[in-house]
Amino acid sequence: MSIKNYLFTSESVSEGHPDKVADRISDSILDKYMEEDPHSRVAVETMVTTNRIIIAGEVRGPQSITADVLEKVARQAVRDIGYEQPGFHWKDAEFTSYVHPQSEDIAIGVDASHNKDEGAGDQGIMFGYACTETDGLMPAPIQYAHEILRSMARDRHSGKAPGLEPDSKSQVSLQYKDGKPVRATSIVVSTQHKPDFTGSELREYIRGHVQEVLPEGWMCPEEEFYVNPTGQFVVGGPDGDTGLTGRKIIVDTYGGAAPHGGGAFSGKDPTKVDRSAAYMARYLAKNVVAAGMSENCLIQLSYAIGVSKPLSVDVNLFNTGQVDEEKLAKLFVEMIDLGPRAIRERLGLNRPIYAQTAAYGHFGRQPREDGSFSWEKTDLVDTLKAQF
Repeated sequence: MSIKNYLFTSESVSEGHPDKVADRISDSILDKYMEEDPHSRVAVETMVTTNRIIIAGEVRGPQSITADVLEKVARQAVRDIGYEQPGFHWKDAEFTSYVHPQSEDIAIGVDASHNKDEGAGDQGIMFGYACTETDGLMPAPIQYAHEILRSMARDRHSGKAPGLEPDSKSQVSLQYKDGKPVRATSIVVSTQHKPDFTGSELREYIRGHVQEVLPEGWMCPEEEFYVNPTGQFVVGGPDGDTGLTGRKIIVDTYGGAAPHGGGAFSGKDPTKVDRSAAYMARYLAKNVVAAGMSENCLIQLSYAIGVSKPLSVDVNLFNTGQVDEEKLAKLFVEMIDLGPRAIRERLGLNRPIYAQTAAYGHFGRQPREDGSFSWEKTDLVDTLKAQF
């Protein structure tokens, strides 16, 4: 018997969090390669610390993208986030690149040749999830945690909140009754700030954003509303803590409400199924829920390096489904090509659309005219309804 009454917590971090700075740089570099050659192969990692940016990884793409170009892209990414601090400044940070050509052994396994279709860039398992808790068919705790920080970031970028600095974190705990979220039991927001923007002024500013994001009547008790619990947060970002690409994979996905395969997204081109197959799994799960076939849907895909088809497709509807799970999994295999090439083509992933995914989650976002967040479309709904 599943538990119906419980508390669940998810966290988010802003674009200025050290790990997210690293994700943004990696994805900005990926976008540069996609812009120059949509079929570039990229796997770039970033580390940031006090006035230092280090990138490493393997690529196969245009020779025109030199180390100087990569440095320019990285500095622009940091500038766009808003870092102009003594300990981390887009213009002053030391930049080092250890990017090298892609291994020929990997290329052989992935490339299409003769009668062999393009293979997966690595082995692994990927999950996609959707539920009816929010309009975006995302778990409510992670969705609200993202929205609080995104609302604050809009103020910071617009100049409306000059006392804010880029680094911040949020955490939302919700009470569930009969399996549905009904209110917040605690809210935590920690944000980097200028020395003169603190105390009650900062607390009341943050309260306004939290109340705007949460449904009416959901605000937590006053004693469970925590703003900068340590007292102040002046030193932050990469000057306060080292950041690495791919270290916030639960923030990137479902806030812990669903499993994660373990592979990070940022800095990886769409031949890497860590990214593209996770997007496809979300696409399928969201369409199942949007079609009214289930209140919850979890889809797992698995792949082997160099193999073009998934090794397994599993569907779990958590006893909320109106259709048979095995039949649905079989339908996906028969109806949709789940090979890496087909996923890229169906979702239009060979485009410079990735920098904007680097913060506030890869899922629960609105599809955009530039083709980004295409995995959030619900264009399979009519087809699924017709099949069942």
